[in-house]
This record gives sequence, C-alpha cells and structure tokens, in this order.
Amino acid sequence: MTAHAPVKATALGIRTNLAQFTLLVAVNALVGGMLGQERAVLPLLAEHTFHLTAYTAALTYILAFGVTKAAANYFAGAWSDRYGRKPVLIAGWLIGLPVPLILIFAPSWSWVVAANVLLGVNQGLTWSVTVIMKIDLAGPQRRGLAMGLNEAAGYLAVAATAMATGWLAAEHGLRPAPFLVGAAYAALGLGLSLLVVRETRGHAHHEAAITTQPSGPALTSGQIFTRTSFTEPALSSVSQAGLVNNANDGLAWGLFPLLFAAHGLTIGQIGLLTALLPAAWGAGQLLTGAASDRYGRKPFIVAGMLTQAAALALVALGTTFWVWAVALSLLGAGTAMVYPTLLAAIGDVTHPTWRARSVGVYRLWRDGGFAVGALLAGIIADLYGITTAIWTIAALTAASGLLAAIRMYETHPRT
Repeated sequence: MTAHAPVKATALGIRTNLAQFTLLVAVNALVGGMLGQERAVLPLLAEHTFHLTAYTAALTYILAFGVTKAAANYFAGAWSDRYGRKPVLIAGWLIGLPVPLILIFAPSWSWVVAANVLLGVNQGLTWSVTVIMKIDLAGPQRRGLAMGLNEAAGYLAVAATAMATGWLAAEHGLRPAPFLVGAAYAALGLGLSLLVVRETRGHAHHEAAITTQPSGPALTSGQIFTRTSFTEPALSSVSQAGLVNNANDGLAWGLFPLLFAAHGLTIGQIGLLTALLPAAWGAGQLLTGAASDRYGRKPFIVAGMLTQAAALALVALGTTFWVWAVALSLLGAGTAMVYPTLLAAIGDVTHPTWRARSVGVYRLWRDGGFAVGALLAGIIADLYGITTAIWTIAALTAASGLLAAIRMYETHPRT
C-alpha cells in the first residue's frame, strides 16, 4: 500500500481528484463574486455619488483594474512554479480582503481606483492559480471540460452577484449593502484556501515525468513570453484573441450601464441586463469547454469572436430593454465559445514544465484587454459618444476573429 501512495497522490484526472477539483470550482466562484459586486453598481456610483461626467474619468477604475490584474497574472504563473500554487492563492485573498471596505467608505473617486488596484491583484493571483491548479489536476484529456467548469463557476458567480447587488442597490442604496456581499466572499475564500485547499504542483511534476510530449530545450521566462505573445502561431493567436475579448468586456462593464441609464432604464433593469452577459457566458462554458475536447479549439475561438462582434453591433443598434437582453445573451454565448477554449489551447501546446508561466503570459495579455477597452472606449465615447465606441470595439472584435482564422492551427484535433 505504501509503495502506491505517491502515485495515488499525483494521479491525473477530474474524477480521480474530484473532491479537490470541486473545491477549487467553489473557490473560483468566490473569486468571480468579488468582481460581480462591482459590475452593476460602480458605474452608477461614479455618476451619482462622485458626479463624474467624462466617460474616460469614470472608467479609470477599469483601467487600474486591468493593468494590475494583467501584471498579477504574469507573476502568478512564475510564482506558482517557484513557491507553489497554494501560497499564491492565499496571498491573493489577503490582498482582496480590504476591497469591499474601501468601496463602502471611499470619500473620493481616487479611493475607488485604489480599491480596484487591489482587486486587480486579487483577481490576477486567485483566478490564475485556480486555472493552473485545475490544469494540474485534470491532465491532458479533459482540459477543455476543466476550463469550462472553472470559468463557468467564476462567471455565473459574477452574474448572480451583479443581479443581487443591483437589487440591493435599488432597495438599500448604492452603499454599503452591495459591497457587504463582497466582504463575505473574501472572508470565505481566504478561509477555504487556508484550511482546505491542497497544493497541486506535484501533479504538474508527475505529468511532466510521464508525458510523451517533448520538452525541448529549457526555456527562460523571456523566451516563454516571446513564444506565447508573438512567435508561436497558436499561442500568439490565443493571446491576441484574449486581449480583444476582454477589451469588449471592459466596454460592457464600464459603459453599458451608463448607456442603459441614459435610455431611462431603472437600476433594477440595469442590474438584470448586467447579469445577463456573465450568466450566458458562465452557463455556456459548461458546454463549450467539453465540446472543444471533442471537436477542437479553433472553430470555437473563431466563431466566438465573430459572434461577439455581431452582438456588440446589436447593442449599438438597440434602444430598448428586450433588444439589449437578446444582444447581451448573444455576447455571453460568443464569449462562452472563446473563454475556456483559449485556456485549453494553451494547455495543449505548452509543456508541463513551463505551462504555468505561459498561462501567466496569456492572462497578462488577456486581462490587459480591460485596460485597452476602458481607455479606448472612454476616449472615443467622450469624443463621439457611446454608440461610436461600441461600433469601434465591435470592428476590433471581428478583426480578431478573422486573424485567428488565418493564423491559428488546430491544437487539439478530433481523434
């Protein structure tokens, strides 16, 4: 029995590691909830409480969030290889603890921006590490399913929390009630990560020992960055698609609530619409991640980016609640095709010895898209209006899908 213990401890597969895998799904739902507490409320807080009239100024919190999350993603990959997955996860939750309290008591908008710097670090460390840990546990055969479950949990929690905080804001005001939910999430996430989550780095070492995939020469972090960002066709296609995907999500997060409010929608209606995007996004990933294990990654990535572009065009054309409800559901469906599939493609191409660092580089680009989207959309909205900003991001999203169609090869062909 003793001789077999090490193999059991590092055996790969979702079913084999079901208890720990399920726990990590729950932890990532709490990570998503930390983001969801802001989705419906913060744009309205900028306008009604702090009286910000320029869209660019109002979107500074998304810019701060995107930049810090992108950087944290990069370091999460490197640190999880050096120090282990669990210490990085715990550090992310510790950094996220004060965020809800700062949002509740912020006397000026600069405090809100500072809270989003901390939130960006929290999201970058915790979400990146839960992704890496699930890849560690799942092994090569079910990465798409693993990523679908991970991202579904996170974004369904974003949706549920956005809806809940929208209702709380409508009933009890923009502060403090909505952010008390985030405080509970942070405390629970830290407790689970400290007491119940187990280290998974050994599973990656085990996969590296048994894999038939050639590792090639040892790669430096700089070489991994260059390969993931620019030179390897599939990895670089994934990176640019991730950046553009989150650019349009930054647009949706920052400007859609203001667009809906300008057309006379209530806070409750805005909260519902704000929840539709991550709800469709989250639920859809339960299907698309597993489907990409069967049919390949590239079709979902290309079709998803083009679907998002069409949905953004419908948002720009719409003026009523029901048109926007259809558009945001479609936008969520397109994002669901892309999100878990991009991560699974990274897992397909990279070797276990440098996979975590490549995931960190990809997520650096992907979440840098929040900053790109906030800055680009804010400037264009200030100069030409929200509708023009939406059309611009829609065109950029369509171009991203076409680029992936031309440059990317299939990383997980149907067997």
